[in-house]
Amino acid sequence: MGQPGTDRSTVRFPAPFIVGVGRSGTTLLRLMLDSHPDLAIPPETHFVPELVKLFETDDGTSPEHVLEIITSGRHWGDFGLEQESLRDRLHAAAPLDATSATRSFFELYAERHGKPRWGDKTPIYINRMMLIERALPEARMIHLIRDGRDAALSRARRVLKEPTPMYKVAERWRNRIVRAREQAPRLDHYLELRYEDVVLNTEETLRRICEYVDLPWDDAMLHYHERAAERMKEMHRDLPPEEGKPLRPADHRMAAHALTSEPPDPSRLGRWRTEMSPEDRAAFEDAAGDLLAELGYELEGQPAQR
Repeated sequence: MGQPGTDRSTVRFPAPFIVGVGRSGTTLLRLMLDSHPDLAIPPETHFVPELVKLFETDDGTSPEHVLEIITSGRHWGDFGLEQESLRDRLHAAAPLDATSATRSFFELYAERHGKPRWGDKTPIYINRMMLIERALPEARMIHLIRDGRDAALSRARRVLKEPTPMYKVAERWRNRIVRAREQAPRLDHYLELRYEDVVLNTEETLRRICEYVDLPWDDAMLHYHERAAERMKEMHRDLPPEEGKPLRPADHRMAAHALTSEPPDPSRLGRWRTEMSPEDRAAFEDAAGDLLAELGYELEGQPAQR
C-alpha cells in the first residue's frame, strides 16, 4: 500500500471507520486499534457528514467555513489540536473539497501522535456510511454489533435523564442494525463483527481487522489497556450541551469507559440474564427478538444458533 500524499489520486492507506449502535464496544475497539504504532484514531468526530453535505451543495466553500464547522462542534476540545494548525492545513489543500478537508483534520491528528495512519470511531456514522465512502474512498467500515440487551444495560447506567422505555431502546437497536445491513451491499468495503468475538477471541478478531485494512500485525494491540487511561485523558473535560443533548460532566464521561483500562472480561458478557428485569427482557425480545435470533443471540428459554 502506498504512502499517503496530498494528491487525491495518490494511493492511500485504508482508514478504518468503527460504527455501531451506542454502547456496543466501539470505544474498546478504537483503543485496541489506536494502540498500533502506525494508527491514530481520535475520539468521536461527528462533523464528517456535515462537511460532505456542505461541499455537495456549495462548491465555493472557504477554509474558514470548514474550520468553523469542525471547531464549533462540542467535541472539538477532545482532539488537542490548534485551530491555527488546522487553518493552515485547510488553506494549503488544493483543491479544497470534502475529501481534502476531511483528510486535513485526520492527518493533522495522526501527525500530532506521531503516526502515519488514521481512522475514526463515531458510532452514529452507522447512518452515513455511503455518504462518507463517497468522499473518502479509503474508508473501511467496521460495523460492531453487540447483544442489544447488554448494550441496553450499559446505556441505562450512563443516561443523564429519564430512561427510555425498553421497547423503544430495542426498536432503535434493531432499526439501526437493519438499515446498516441494507447499506452493506452498496458499500465497497464493509466488515461486520460481534463485540462478543472481540472479547472472547481478541487476537483472531484483530488479525481479521488488520487484514481488512492492510495493517501489519502488532502485539501492542493486545496490550491496549496499559495505555487506555492515558489515551482517554484527552476526553477528560465537560462535554458542552447542544440542542437536545445535556452537558455531560467530565467524570461521567470517564466512568462510562473505565473498563477499557482492563483486559477484556468474558464474565461481563450476557449480563442481561441476571441484571435485566423479566419485564425488560420480554419487552426487548418482543421488539427485536427476530434480529437477536438472526444474529445468533440466545432468546429467553432458547439456545443461541449461529
